[in-house]
Amino acid sequence: MSRATSFPLHLFSLGVALAACGGPSNDILPESNYAARCASPRSGIDPATNTAYPDVAGSVIDEEHWIRSWTNDLYLWYREVPDPDVKGFATALDYFDVMKTSATTASGKPKDQFHFTYTTADWESLSQSGVEASYGLQWALLATKPPRELVVAFVEPGSPAAAANLDRGAEVKSIDGVDLVNGSDVDTLNNGISPANLNETHTFVVVDRGSTTPRTVMLTSASITSVPVQNVHTLPAPNDKVGYLLFNDHIATAEKGLADAVTQLRAAQITDLVLDIRYNGGGYLAIASQLAYMIAGPTPTAGKVFERESFNDKHQTTDPFDGRPLEPTPFIDQALDYGLPPAQQPPPGQALPHLDLSRVFVLTGSGTCSASEAVMNGLAGVGVKVIQIGKTTCGKPYGFFPADNCGTTYFSIQFQGVNDKGFGDYADGFTPGGVNTGCVVADDFGHALGDPAEGRLAAALTYRANQTCPPAPALAVQGDAVIPKPIWRQNRIIRR
Repeated sequence: MSRATSFPLHLFSLGVALAACGGPSNDILPESNYAARCASPRSGIDPATNTAYPDVAGSVIDEEHWIRSWTNDLYLWYREVPDPDVKGFATALDYFDVMKTSATTASGKPKDQFHFTYTTADWESLSQSGVEASYGLQWALLATKPPRELVVAFVEPGSPAAAANLDRGAEVKSIDGVDLVNGSDVDTLNNGISPANLNETHTFVVVDRGSTTPRTVMLTSASITSVPVQNVHTLPAPNDKVGYLLFNDHIATAEKGLADAVTQLRAAQITDLVLDIRYNGGGYLAIASQLAYMIAGPTPTAGKVFERESFNDKHQTTDPFDGRPLEPTPFIDQALDYGLPPAQQPPPGQALPHLDLSRVFVLTGSGTCSASEAVMNGLAGVGVKVIQIGKTTCGKPYGFFPADNCGTTYFSIQFQGVNDKGFGDYADGFTPGGVNTGCVVADDFGHALGDPAEGRLAAALTYRANQTCPPAPALAVQGDAVIPKPIWRQNRIIRR
């Protein structure tokens, strides 16, 4: 796969400290002078476009010059990027790693946490259908250092994890014979948690939710197609007019899943929606816009901006990619063409269903990121009340247009998004009770997602009933988890 898909259990990372030099110098030629001049040019037909690859013989330095020029033109904080000698890097990927700002936010975290690459073939597969090598489950790290805690957050239908009867809350005790809680062989643990290849088999000892008896399961990594929309239902009485929707990824196949879910909930005549995006790291901004429209409906969104993209000072009036006047992302009220087979997407142009809600309960956590935060911000921008239940979101009001060069797709922050009211200042995330009304509630792995007794959903129902948060003891479940996801699933991405 790519260098962006490794998840060390300790979450260590190595960085290169370089002083900012006021941005690259002015002797840079346009990126078109270096594009597709490759150290290892591709040949044949690009399956994504059905045309020949543009690559010609070049060098690593050509690829680095393309990165330098592309960054200087489009990177949101291009003035804060160092300008090291391209000859000092063995690969273009090594060079790209340092071509970003080293500034920090008010809380002290890096301003740019989302600078990465994928092989283009991997990116095209992942972004369209979410296909990747995995067991078909989402891990949650409750403690990354001894004594460690690792549990299952949710399971994809029809996956190896589902076949092994794994479910939310199952706690891992060992991997391939290594004690997860206190073991020192971190490489074995990491390799088991995040298999690098298809058909890898690893042995896990787990204790299921509600049990005290360990059992052994063998999981083999497979090419998993994620199901981004799951567990759509109305809650039992007395909350039978409350709809629940688990939404995990803004990928292309989510459009149909969301439209079908809204159609189902509209038919049930719900008056409130609980949108569970605690593990949704983002993806396509258009999907976020469509979802926001389907929640709010046509009246509050008519003529309004879902998100306005603000680029660097070189591109304030025209789109840097097609030269047209900059236009904001509207609330999208119809199906789009995501290039999927007809069975996997609604007919392009078909009107989307809508719930016409004046408020929405949103379940969040540290894994709620980017396009998911855009849903919250976009709705708030047109007066839909967002009631946030959970923990602080990741804080990413930024996005980019992926760019392929020589078989690598590069992701570098190019714009900041603001809502119809002009607000987009949430680099440190949305916290319940801050910008949005709500309650701070820890994740509850002792109950299934969508169960009215699950901590965050229960808190939403309590708030719905009496506009108060549960008392403190009810909030003392388990702390918010680290949700290791591929970094491409933690972003807002605009398609061209």
